[in-house]
Amino acid sequence: MTDDVTPDLDLQPEKPHSARFWNYLLGGTDNFEADRRLGEQLKAEWPAAVDIARASRAFLGRTVRHLAGEAGVRQFLDLGSGLPTADNTHEVAQGVAPDARIVYVDHDPIVLSHAHALLTSTPEGATDYVDADLTAPDTVLARAARTLDLERPVALMLLSTIGHVQDPIEAARLVRTYMDRLAPGSYLVLCTTLASPAINAANETYAASGTLPYVASTADEMTAMASGLTIPSPGLGPINRWYPEGTMDPDVDQWGYVAHKA
Repeated sequence: MTDDVTPDLDLQPEKPHSARFWNYLLGGTDNFEADRRLGEQLKAEWPAAVDIARASRAFLGRTVRHLAGEAGVRQFLDLGSGLPTADNTHEVAQGVAPDARIVYVDHDPIVLSHAHALLTSTPEGATDYVDADLTAPDTVLARAARTLDLERPVALMLLSTIGHVQDPIEAARLVRTYMDRLAPGSYLVLCTTLASPAINAANETYAASGTLPYVASTADEMTAMASGLTIPSPGLGPINRWYPEGTMDPDVDQWGYVAHKA
């Protein structure tokens, strides 16, 4: 674990933590033994866990490059950002469009302690961090408006986070609330695990560890989250199929899409 943390913060190293666990799957160093034990347990039970984590990070890169480039998006709202690793949203977006503006949202004190690593920006753009719960859209959007112009298109990023909202009806309602508040021309980038007996069992093991539970979604539940939006080609499916670069990787049970608000 690095030393870039608030000195008086109780990191609870004896308990696994969702952001540190994900960091471990991605090959990062911001994790403790409890996180690594849970990671190894999940990998033994569900070997695809690492592939899904890495596919999700690659999906972030491809979608942000596409939106900042071909689609001309200059504003990104990343909900549930987690611990910074390589190729974060602001790095990818500003690598394509230096004037891009990015707001990260998380309410985890451990993530907050690392927020300064996210608060870098090109001189032309801006990067900010909002300490808020993604399930409180009024608060999130009010604070995000300090950096983003919500009268202009925004790309809403929900990557491997919506499963923390365990009721699928509430999850769809929450996503629609955000998208209803964003300007025409905005985008939704979403991915989450596709429900199956193996994945559901792995999520039960994950929740039993004491960390924040995560639930997988059916294809119909993912589609409901984009109600009122257009999902252009390649549509909903394994995220490795979303405009793959080079040789297509094997399909993963992490599904997603990029949806557009007319």
